[in-house]
Amino acid sequence: MTYKTIDEANRAVIDKIVAGAPFLLDVVPAKSVIEELNEKVLLHAGPPIKWENMTDPMQGSCVGAVLFEEWAATEEDARTLLASGEVKFIPCHSVNAVGPMGGITSGNMPVLVVENRTDGNIAYCQMNEGIGAVLRFGAYGEDVVNRLRWMRDVLGPVLSKVLKTMEEGMNLNVIIAKSIAMGDEFHQRNIAASLNFLKEVAPIVTQLDIDEKERQEVITFLADTDQFFLNPMMAAAKAVMDGARMIESGTVVTAMARNGENFGIKISGMGDEWFTGPVNTPQGLYFSGYTADDANPDLGDSAITETFGVGGMAMIAAPAVTRFVGTGGFNDALKTSNEMTEITIDHNPNFPVPTWDFQGIVLGIDARKVVETGILPVINTGIAHKVAGLGQIGAGTVTPPIECFEKAITAYAKKLGMDI
Repeated sequence: MTYKTIDEANRAVIDKIVAGAPFLLDVVPAKSVIEELNEKVLLHAGPPIKWENMTDPMQGSCVGAVLFEEWAATEEDARTLLASGEVKFIPCHSVNAVGPMGGITSGNMPVLVVENRTDGNIAYCQMNEGIGAVLRFGAYGEDVVNRLRWMRDVLGPVLSKVLKTMEEGMNLNVIIAKSIAMGDEFHQRNIAASLNFLKEVAPIVTQLDIDEKERQEVITFLADTDQFFLNPMMAAAKAVMDGARMIESGTVVTAMARNGENFGIKISGMGDEWFTGPVNTPQGLYFSGYTADDANPDLGDSAITETFGVGGMAMIAAPAVTRFVGTGGFNDALKTSNEMTEITIDHNPNFPVPTWDFQGIVLGIDARKVVETGILPVINTGIAHKVAGLGQIGAGTVTPPIECFEKAITAYAKKLGMDI
């Protein structure tokens, strides 16, 4: 369809976002739904990157994935394999997927399957491993690999059985709407949503014909993992934003992602093309014993949540997390969310925020407005140690480089035949 103006095209895109209907349908081995993963392929977060340019945590995640897949038996052999060129690296976004932090996903890892019922498109995301030494932050010890195997052999199959008892799957919009009213912003804080997820699945898990030990392990893991819902949220946002960019016009940002080297964005009118700039390092609060000198440059596809309108864009929704990410408090959170309205097109009526006088979350980052105002989207994020395996050392906020948006607008103007 041809639109008379960019504003008209953008309105069509954000109408699709509002109409998005993400449902969690299943948990399956990644290679069963992503054909590329049937070979020696690893998915990673952010725009394309080479092995030699990956930061230490992302390389560590790759080592862990190789050990998990049993492509090598030792760290040394894994690194030799990864450096040889035999393993191919593909961005998660290129195969309808997203991944937190390093985003490293391999064929036998279980992934959440989310369908956007509005447009019939599917998105995938691996499951949250919990906290501490985890693959997404670059850890690759025996405990990390064993946890991944438990998720493959127990957690994934059990949740698959649970979801198959739900006639239409799990309506994620319902959980998001409930949980934003309970203080979640869905990037740094997912406590309410994770508990609401557990509330939905626990009664079914108790009735499944499975080993009692596995039943207890699954319930305990879900109860202990406060960030579990981040991953369903990421897949939901990816599914909805991919549906919205079917419009193929306009300047609405449809993806934001980081790989430790570059920050990349996509806009609705430029399809799958990445527009990149050097990634920033998050600013925030550090756990005891760590400082900014220990921090890794920003990582992860989880900024898809901000693209959707939550995370740092909805800071006002989560007063309990504001100090944790380095914001001064409620008034600073309010200021941040109000400022985000200057670079977005509307509010999403599906997700009202009680602490914002029941205004909906912001809707549709307009790359034109970012360039015009100089105001950058605020992203909530965990801070990884720059050394693989040491894990999360703090939390804070980060912004994209403005050149991503300048490049995107310039490219779209040229597409429209404008003189630049």
